[in-house]
Amino acid sequence: MGGKNKQRTKGNLRPSNSGRAAELLAKEQGTVPGFIGFGTSHSDLGYVPAIQGAEEIDSLVDSDFRMVLRKLSKKDVTTKLKAMQEFGTMCTERDTEIVKGVLPYWPRIFCKISLDHDRRVREATQQAFEKLILKVKKHLAPYLKSLMGYWLMAQCDTYPPAAFAAKDAFEAAFPPTKQPEAIAFCKDEITNVLQDHLLKETPDTLSDPQTVPEEEREAKFYRVVTCSLLALKKLLCLLPDNELDSLEEKFKSLLSQNKFWKYGKHSVPQIRSAYFELVSALCQHIPQLMKEEASKVSPSVLLSIDDSDPIVCPALWEAVLYTVTTVEDCWLHVNAKKSVFPKLSTMIREGGRGLATVIYPYLLPFISKLPQSITDPKVDFFRNFLTSLIAGLSTERIKTSISECSAVISAFFECLRFIMQQNLGEEEIEQMLVNDQLIPFIDTVLRDPLLQNGQLFDCLAETLSSWEAKADMEKDDQTAQDLENVLLNFWGKLSEICVEKINEPEADVKSVLGVSNLLQVLQKPKSSIKSNKKKNGKVRFSDETPEPESNKENEKCVSSEGENSEGTELVAEPSLTHNSSDLLSPLRKKPLENLVCKLAEMSINYVNEQKSEQHLRFLSTLLDSFSSSQVFSVLLGDENQSIVKAKPVEITKLAQKNPAVKFLYGKLIGWLNEDQKKDAGFLVDILYSALRCCDSDMERKDVLDNLTEEHLQWNSLLQVIEKACSSSDKHALVTLWLKGDILGEKLVTLADGLCNKKDLESTSESYFSEKWTLLSLVLSQHVKNDYLIGEVYVEKIIVKLHETLSKTKKLSEAENSDSSVSFICDVAYNYFSSAKGCLLMPSSEDLLLTLFQLCAQSKEKTHIPDFLISKLKNTWLSGVNLLVHHIGSTYKQSTFLRLSALWLKNQVQSSSLDITSLQVLLSAVEDLLITFLESEDTCLLGDYITSVMPASNEWEKMRQSLPIQWLHRPLLEGRLSLNYECFKTDFKEQDTKTLPSHLCTSALLSKMILVALKKKIGLENNELEEIIAELLYSLQWCEELDNLPDFLTGFCEMLQKMSITFDNLCVFGNTSGLLQLLFNRSRENGTLWSLIIAKLILSRSISSEEVKPYYKRKESFFPLTEGNLHTIQSLCPFLSKEDKKEFSAQCIPALLGWTKEDLCSIDGGFGHLAIFNSCLQTRSIDDGELLHGILKIIISWKKEHEDIFLFSCNLSDASPEVLGVNIEIIRFLSLFLKYCSSPLAESEWDFIMCSMLAWLETTNENQALYSLPLVQLFACVSCDLACDLSAFFDSTTLDTTGNLPVNLISEWKEFFSRGIHSLFLPLLVTVTENKDMSETSFQNAMLKPMCETLTYISKDQLLSHKLPARLGTSQKTNLPEYLQTVLNTLVPLLLFRARPVQIAVYHMLYKLMPELPQYDQDNLKSYGDEEEEPALSPPAVLMSLLSKEEDLLENVLGCIPVGQIVTIKPLSEDFCYVLGYLLTWKLILTFFKAASSQLRALYSMYLRKTKSLNKLLYHLFRLMPENPSYGETAIEVSNKDPKTFFTEELQLSIRETATLPYHIPHLACSVYHMTLKDLPAMVRLWWNSSEKRVFNIVDRFTSKYVSNVLSFQEISSVQTSTQLFNGMTVKARAATREVMATYTIEDIVIELIIQLPSNYPLGSITVESGKRVGVAVQQWRNWMLQLSTYLTHQNGSIMEGLALWKNNVDKRFEGVEDCMICFSVIHGFNYSLPKKACRTCKKKFHSACLYKWFTSSNKSTCPLCRETFF
Repeated sequence: MGGKNKQRTKGNLRPSNSGRAAELLAKEQGTVPGFIGFGTSHSDLGYVPAIQGAEEIDSLVDSDFRMVLRKLSKKDVTTKLKAMQEFGTMCTERDTEIVKGVLPYWPRIFCKISLDHDRRVREATQQAFEKLILKVKKHLAPYLKSLMGYWLMAQCDTYPPAAFAAKDAFEAAFPPTKQPEAIAFCKDEITNVLQDHLLKETPDTLSDPQTVPEEEREAKFYRVVTCSLLALKKLLCLLPDNELDSLEEKFKSLLSQNKFWKYGKHSVPQIRSAYFELVSALCQHIPQLMKEEASKVSPSVLLSIDDSDPIVCPALWEAVLYTVTTVEDCWLHVNAKKSVFPKLSTMIREGGRGLATVIYPYLLPFISKLPQSITDPKVDFFRNFLTSLIAGLSTERIKTSISECSAVISAFFECLRFIMQQNLGEEEIEQMLVNDQLIPFIDTVLRDPLLQNGQLFDCLAETLSSWEAKADMEKDDQTAQDLENVLLNFWGKLSEICVEKINEPEADVKSVLGVSNLLQVLQKPKSSIKSNKKKNGKVRFSDETPEPESNKENEKCVSSEGENSEGTELVAEPSLTHNSSDLLSPLRKKPLENLVCKLAEMSINYVNEQKSEQHLRFLSTLLDSFSSSQVFSVLLGDENQSIVKAKPVEITKLAQKNPAVKFLYGKLIGWLNEDQKKDAGFLVDILYSALRCCDSDMERKDVLDNLTEEHLQWNSLLQVIEKACSSSDKHALVTLWLKGDILGEKLVTLADGLCNKKDLESTSESYFSEKWTLLSLVLSQHVKNDYLIGEVYVEKIIVKLHETLSKTKKLSEAENSDSSVSFICDVAYNYFSSAKGCLLMPSSEDLLLTLFQLCAQSKEKTHIPDFLISKLKNTWLSGVNLLVHHIGSTYKQSTFLRLSALWLKNQVQSSSLDITSLQVLLSAVEDLLITFLESEDTCLLGDYITSVMPASNEWEKMRQSLPIQWLHRPLLEGRLSLNYECFKTDFKEQDTKTLPSHLCTSALLSKMILVALKKKIGLENNELEEIIAELLYSLQWCEELDNLPDFLTGFCEMLQKMSITFDNLCVFGNTSGLLQLLFNRSRENGTLWSLIIAKLILSRSISSEEVKPYYKRKESFFPLTEGNLHTIQSLCPFLSKEDKKEFSAQCIPALLGWTKEDLCSIDGGFGHLAIFNSCLQTRSIDDGELLHGILKIIISWKKEHEDIFLFSCNLSDASPEVLGVNIEIIRFLSLFLKYCSSPLAESEWDFIMCSMLAWLETTNENQALYSLPLVQLFACVSCDLACDLSAFFDSTTLDTTGNLPVNLISEWKEFFSRGIHSLFLPLLVTVTENKDMSETSFQNAMLKPMCETLTYISKDQLLSHKLPARLGTSQKTNLPEYLQTVLNTLVPLLLFRARPVQIAVYHMLYKLMPELPQYDQDNLKSYGDEEEEPALSPPAVLMSLLSKEEDLLENVLGCIPVGQIVTIKPLSEDFCYVLGYLLTWKLILTFFKAASSQLRALYSMYLRKTKSLNKLLYHLFRLMPENPSYGETAIEVSNKDPKTFFTEELQLSIRETATLPYHIPHLACSVYHMTLKDLPAMVRLWWNSSEKRVFNIVDRFTSKYVSNVLSFQEISSVQTSTQLFNGMTVKARAATREVMATYTIEDIVIELIIQLPSNYPLGSITVESGKRVGVAVQQWRNWMLQLSTYLTHQNGSIMEGLALWKNNVDKRFEGVEDCMICFSVIHGFNYSLPKKACRTCKKKFHSACLYKWFTSSNKSTCPLCRETFF
């Protein structure tokens, strides 16, 4: 592998060049050319052309082959293996001529490599050889002689794949007929090679000792010897007989060698096995030679008879048989009695040492060949032999192996029969065989049940049958006489041992079982034996067939191996046993009957005297096989007393005539009823045995009827019927009784009792379940497709079961758990599951319907526990399964299908289902339909759906019963217009749990068609579309409802979970006609149908292109009806501009010249204006003149019909039609304001504004009527108009005012705006007196526009309010009364349960907050000189509300750890609390910011004392999102500074609800931002004192999202500040977050650098020194420390901190002394000067500093002079 100069392997002197190696060998060893290696032809050298001129010949071989052949000579296994595979491939692929060039070198390589140590290489060699042969064919002939020896050895390789490959190659070279010729051609060479291997080779000559390990050398040698021996055998078998003589000399020389005979004793089993195989072949093919070598053969083979190696044994015993057969005088060369027989006896006594199945079949041929001379005395020899055989049975190995046990038993009986046959007439041997061998053998087996599996009884029966047959055939012959004597003796002895086993009070169970098995087998006729086993070879004897020795090959097949014997089966087939007595030989029949009678008599005595159950069981087994009158007579004995006289006459007569019946009544009934044994089956077997003795079926029926009525208990009945089901013969005996009335009526009574639990008190639970088992059995067992009992009784039992199930609803769950429902399920399940060919009867269909109904209703109604529901489900599914598989086309007559469909229809239409009930119903129906799908009739499912489908009038009725509240939202949003009052029902009157029937019906039918469509079951198309349309109607109804109740939300979720969606139905079904159907209904009825079309287009389920054909003819929609109006209104958002123009063009002419009545009708002004509004709503009309024109028309209406316009009037008298047209006019004015760009005339403005105010007054005056939908709608649109006007004037700029009339804005501000707010502010107060004001309820719809309008109120209007005075008595306040009233009125509304109110109040208060601090500023002096730390509360009403909100939030958020984000559900109660809380804080912070520094100090002290800010900060970190990215731009990656809730201003919109989920998170972020900005010192204080986990969360969040924003704002405020300091300049550097302040006074210059931290404002602000001129170091440090303190502890901006510091320094230069506690002139927190002077040392201190000094030191002494301070 390595380079040229590396150390080479030891002994490898020169590089491996094959040519040089050949020369070297020739020089050094002088080897003859052509013979290479270590002196043999299979040296370690491979391909070496070893003849003169090698190089020339070498060049004749193809270069590729040359390379491969060289690789084959390598030592590495993998190299050789790959090279050989490559060689084979090349042989296949190359031309014949090229391959032929290899042949001269192949024999040498093949001979070497075919003996290779690696088996894979050997296999590959033979495969490659086959490919070579197939290519060169006859050209191999010249090389055959040098190959054949090794080839034969390869065929005998110990590795089977290699051997098979060699055989395949051999068969490829020679067809079978030519193979002997080929072998004969090479016989001498083969013999030479094999003899050399056997006699000359050693491990060291076969392999190089220097390179091959010893272990490998030995393994190769042993394999070569084994192959050589087997190859010799193969040679003998393949050679024609005429060729053998020529080899005789060679074999003689081989056999003369002692080395050969030593192989018989070799330590390697493979070699011994091959040796014995060769000996057998030699005996077979060259017997004469073996006879000559008898002195060597006999000891070698016969003395090895005890070799127990499993590899050697088969070959050895074959060799033994061949030896004793071929070499007649073999016994002269061994001492049989001393050497051979003891070894044989030991082997047999040990059970063959695990090789019984191999050895024992050879025993009979072996003893048959023993000459008499060596077996004398015969009696002793055979006794010993058979005794050894029996002794072998007792070994553990034999007992546990059925096959070995069978082999021993078969060998015993074969040998016994042979010995008996050979020695018949010799009484001593006969006696010995029967008395000393056979009977003890049977006795042994009877005691050990393990041995009974070994077919002893079958072998015994066969032996007896052969003797009986021989005795019957050869009557009046001495042989027959002898055999009869033998049999007589046998039966006598057998009777003795059987009696001995039974005649014990405590008889051994195993022995009794053995006796009963033995008697049963003996009673079988010969034909029944071994009927269940595979066919085995059997030994035949000389008088039956030719001698077994005549066919030597069959000598191996002399045993009968078998699996578990049938002898252990207790119950024989009655028909067999009944007839078999006629087939039995008289020689067996009589003694067998006598024995049975004797045993029966003995058993009955034990039963009578000692009540022995063991004997009774034995008797049962005995009677099963021997049920004859004779045996029953024996059993009755002397008891001839008659049976009880009360029996019917026919029973009495029968008993007198038939001893079996007499025994039945006299004994058996008593035993059966004595005590209810768990396993009394054997007594029932006796009953059947007795019945078998009756003459006719009628007699049996009479007996059983009588027993059923009077004697038999339920468990006995159960066993009688079970036995009848298990055996057709037993069933035949009792068929009449089973079908009879007596049993049928009794079972019906039983069913009644069980269902109603009538006899529970007297029975146990197990007995109770036995009765149910009996019922189940008679219902579910079928014989020849017929019921076990009479069909009429089956029906009656099912009726009883049905009645019980029907009562379950009336019972409680506990009672049902304890009831018989579970058992009924089991019985019904078995009944349905087993009824294969029987059609269901009407009663069972009723039962099935009840089961289905119980499963399709919720637990609340049925009161059935869960474990029973699953049982019921399985039961009814099995019933439906049976139904659909067997009804064929008769399903139309099925009552179950008809009634279940009717029941389902009633269930969903009765409107009494809640979600759970509907869910249960749907899943039950799904199971039902899936079972229907298994039916062959595909129409079944479709027909069933049709039968559940309601008629069109039923659908209409259900639609009308749906509450009409769905209309609220479409009306408010202007999607539909109404001008009549249609609100009859209200949800509050409805049950809030039961679903409307329309929802249930549409859900059920949708589920049904979904199941059908998935399996591609065809439905009528109009049916499918109608169901989908109704489902869409249900879903649209749910969608349009405000405040969807929980049970309806649950209904929608359930549909989603069950995949009942429009999309799913469209995927599976053809819905081409659906749109047409929806349009027809929309045009006809309008309302929801119109909204469904809009919803489908909006959700992209259908495209607007698909809809176009339906509205192509615009004129078809006119004259307007409600349906047409609603259809157009719903389509408006999706129409093109042209289409809308066409519709509006149809409307405009219609608006002119109506009468008063026509104005209000649908086909008049109302309808056409509504369509125009819908078109205008989507901004599709941009024609200013057109809009002005319509405005003028409306103004003209006012002039002509002023009473139509509801100005400042009472609406209780107004008709819905007038309300409708007013609503549309107001809507038009709002839309006109939004979308009309051309200027209005002054008169038009006057009309709009005056109308608006007049309508608002109407709204204000009719608060009592807000519950009426149209009045509420009128109020909404009026407020909307006011809101739109407010927005319009609020957004006017100097540019836009030019287009307006001159005095318009002043009129608006002074009159109209004031008028609006003077109405709305008191209205807000009155409206909010009703506490339940949900934002989404229709009754509060006008809150939104009213509140939004209030947000436009100006501060002046708010301050000049006309609200009733509200002043708190306990409130300490500096505010004037009118301001306090506003606060007291509005602040509590921050917690109002309606978001619009909260936001409107916030906006109003926000405008007031900056005004409030000045009132405290005026009274500031009163807070300065108190002894304690001064604190001042923000407005008391705000703080009391805050306190209330804190308590509420503690309940909502208190249990959640800080840092865990809480999502508040929009518009929930919690949402209201959190929103109010955060808005209150925004107001407090706004108030705080507007205050001066001194006031801020006082307010912050108050907040610190109440700990309100701490609570706020904890709550904020539960409400702020982890990632406060702003919704729309969260995905913008290009933006360097992504938008967050901290960078974007919060817009609290009242009408916009799309962003509601973000309101609280954004508001929380906004509040946190304000807190950090306005109260940095307090937040810093809280942060530093918080626990570590919270500390880290706050730091991480603030640094990441807030600090940058605040730092930037702070730096910007410095840069843009207009504040000028006398003597100080301030500059800011945004990039480095630094602020530089330079203070100059006279010659002193001070420069300070303020550095903001990365987590500003949480971290400390660092102050560094810049330039310093004319200031002492100590003073300098003091000032730096002061600035640092001010910036850290004051709640304000950097500019404010700097101002404070400058003020302090100024005072210092002015000569004011520092306070000697804080070393500062101005107090860092409350900004006061040192005023409190010590009377002793005259030093002045800050009040706050002194207070802190006294409280912390617990002394009242001066800090400097330590004198008492007073």
